[in-house]
Amino acid sequence: MIDLRWKSALFICALSIVSIFLWLITSLTTALIVFSVGLLFYVVNHIFWIHQLNRWLKSPDLSQVPEGTGLWEDVYSSLLKYERSNTLKQTELNSALERFQIVANAIPDGLVILSAANTIEWCTSHAEYQLGLSLKTDINLPIVNLLRNSHFIAYLYNEVYDEPFKLKDVKNAESTLEIWLIPLATKQKLLISRDVTQIEKVDAMRRDFIANVSHELRTPLTVVGGFIETLSDMEGAIPDSIRSYFGMMQDQTTRMRRLIEDLLTLSHIESNTQAPDDNPINMSMLMNMLLNDANALSQGKHRISVQTNPHFDLSGAVDELQSALGNLVSNAIRYTPEGGEIKINWQLRDDQGIFSVTDNGIGIDQQHIHRLTERFYRVDRSRSRETGGTGLGLSIVKHILTRHQARLEITSELGTGSTFSAVFPKARIIQK
Repeated sequence: MIDLRWKSALFICALSIVSIFLWLITSLTTALIVFSVGLLFYVVNHIFWIHQLNRWLKSPDLSQVPEGTGLWEDVYSSLLKYERSNTLKQTELNSALERFQIVANAIPDGLVILSAANTIEWCTSHAEYQLGLSLKTDINLPIVNLLRNSHFIAYLYNEVYDEPFKLKDVKNAESTLEIWLIPLATKQKLLISRDVTQIEKVDAMRRDFIANVSHELRTPLTVVGGFIETLSDMEGAIPDSIRSYFGMMQDQTTRMRRLIEDLLTLSHIESNTQAPDDNPINMSMLMNMLLNDANALSQGKHRISVQTNPHFDLSGAVDELQSALGNLVSNAIRYTPEGGEIKINWQLRDDQGIFSVTDNGIGIDQQHIHRLTERFYRVDRSRSRETGGTGLGLSIVKHILTRHQARLEITSELGTGSTFSAVFPKARIIQK
């Protein structure tokens, strides 16, 4: 730009010097005419090359860049270099985009980019096949217009994507897709669809096996337990020297029956694909029921308090939620030493319903927290047996909460206590 300005200044200076020289040797009129003609030529020349530039910009072609004269030669030369650099970058960008498309389409999972308004911006061929989409016709359309599943829509707008969503394949009712939503920094979302049909079949076989075995074991255990109890109650039927063994058999039989009941409950919840009931639940009444059950289980050994927000209720299956929330309360009592304090709360936080149980019991080391909801996982196996735990309670709680689009939050410190919170979405809160 400095060179161009100097060239313009030099031309004007040269024209001015010539005009002054003519004024001195001829007349002012002649000098003005020469200066005006020179200036007019200068302006017309610029207008001509500007017109040429405008014509070229309408259909840019590197092979037809005007050559220009004077300072316009430098302008077109710089423009040619810029266009060549831009074309090279565009070629590199297209090449990178093509490689990305090849890699993305090679991934067996379907990938969909959703905008902040949940419209389709891009997707892979696997996503088109699995979700019944077409990038050519469905681009910029809302995803909810194409995947008309009420549970998926609730999952999408709930904006809690800690767990995947199971969706039946739109083309094959026997196939199951696992949908993950990952929020991106630009308020977009990455939707990942994965075919988990075979995994679901294997999991169903496992559930059926556990349910069948548990069902078959329940009857003989009931009979054995009944005989042991009958013999224990019969005077003189059991010698005093072995009566303690019958007590041990009775305890182990009871523990096995409790384990089988929990296995059957978990199997029933996992195999139930229907949405839970959406009945209004009076939380004040439910909290009082949980308090009564907690006092009965504690037998006065703990200080138990309840704090309830009476202005908000919950929507869901009352039997399932009573079982899940009661499990959290009973766990707090089992793992809190005698004389400890247990607080049960129902409150609203950020438009979400929070049911929490806080105790000052033994606490849990951080390394165990993320595994607490696994089946049969125990932090202390010996203590779990002492308290009568089966290792399935929190797994049942997690599945019940997931069915209600809720999640379980656990905070704990070893030796200080724990807080187990069931967090319910805004859609399940009923304001009185």
